[in-house]
Amino acid sequence: MATAERMTTSEKIVEAVGLTKVFSDFWLRAKARAVDGIDFEIRRGEVFGLLGPNGSGKSTTIKMILGLLHKTKGRLLVFGREPSDVTVKKRIGYLPEESYMYRFLNPQETLDYYAKLFGIDRRERTRRVGELLEMVGLSQVRHRAVGEFSKGMTRRLGLAQALINDPEFLILDEPTSGLDPVGTKQVKDLLIELGRRGKTILLSSHLLDEVEDVCTRMVVLYGGKIRAGGTADELLTDTSRTVLTTQRLSPDTIARIDQVLQELQGIGVDRVDSPREKLEDFFMDLVEKARQEQVATSGAQHGGQTAAFLVEKEPEDGGELIEDLTREKAAVSRSVEIGGKGSGQHGLEAAPPAGPKADVLQELIEERTTPAKPTAPSKPAEPIAKPKDVDASVIDDLLGGGDDDRRGGASR
Repeated sequence: MATAERMTTSEKIVEAVGLTKVFSDFWLRAKARAVDGIDFEIRRGEVFGLLGPNGSGKSTTIKMILGLLHKTKGRLLVFGREPSDVTVKKRIGYLPEESYMYRFLNPQETLDYYAKLFGIDRRERTRRVGELLEMVGLSQVRHRAVGEFSKGMTRRLGLAQALINDPEFLILDEPTSGLDPVGTKQVKDLLIELGRRGKTILLSSHLLDEVEDVCTRMVVLYGGKIRAGGTADELLTDTSRTVLTTQRLSPDTIARIDQVLQELQGIGVDRVDSPREKLEDFFMDLVEKARQEQVATSGAQHGGQTAAFLVEKEPEDGGELIEDLTREKAAVSRSVEIGGKGSGQHGLEAAPPAGPKADVLQELIEERTTPAKPTAPSKPAEPIAKPKDVDASVIDDLLGGGDDDRRGGASR
């Protein structure tokens, strides 16, 4: 079923046509038009940016995509279905603008709880929780209560929670809010890595630098309407100027170049600058040097590599079927081997089912088929004590009396 859904929605993950949301008061009078007839689509495998100042309709649009708000009018499809369809929820990962976590749970318990909601088995939960905590730099504080975390550390945990189900469609609302430059850089690198893998990502932010670095396509909202849209190159390329980058030139060479330009093009050099390192790169270099010197810190760590389950390749069509058949064959072979060890059924016992209970059933079968250890011979049973002798006449009187009563009753 999942494969069929991927095939039918291979192009458009989200499709919005004339999407409108109007908030009304108690008497159903229009109070605010948050989203006003916008058209856009998010294609599979792209990082889509939703930009705009506060109050421009970004969060409202996201909540309609998630099915948390109902549209007033227009058309909105997610994976080819209505947003209210519950079947699409398991394919989405969501990081809200504010992360709300259970204060008395630690990061490990928090991620394990959300993984259980998606029905992930115990072994896979343990694997994913460990990899995600390492990725977001919280493995060192995995046993601390979340209520003791700073906003940035809580934000890191929220990002891990959004990825616990390995979603096909990842929605991030202001993902770097509260993060330090290290965390911001890591989130951008993660988005680039997930984009290479083919994940579809919706990134909502008003920090334009991070969107420019990672998004393949974007739209700009203002007043609930789309004011511009396209790729970063389409929106940002300045076609009226040319930039040349060379090694450092002497003043005489620069003067000569300016003279040649005036002779050939009738223009001169507008400005000569020395390239400057970005503050983000400078900051990251300092942090990396401190980390190599093993400077102690009680906060979030730099973070490790992207979690392995997020970068593993998905099986091709039919891969799941082959894997199921292989697992079934192995289970049958194991049951035949167990049945042949003196079970008396020529190895025809049913194979234990695959799943979380398989290990428990296997242990029970092995315990049943394991030959019992020889025990010490039991002592002969002691003879039962005979009752004391009873006067035989008493017994005869009782028996005789019973017969007389029965005969008397019958005669009457």
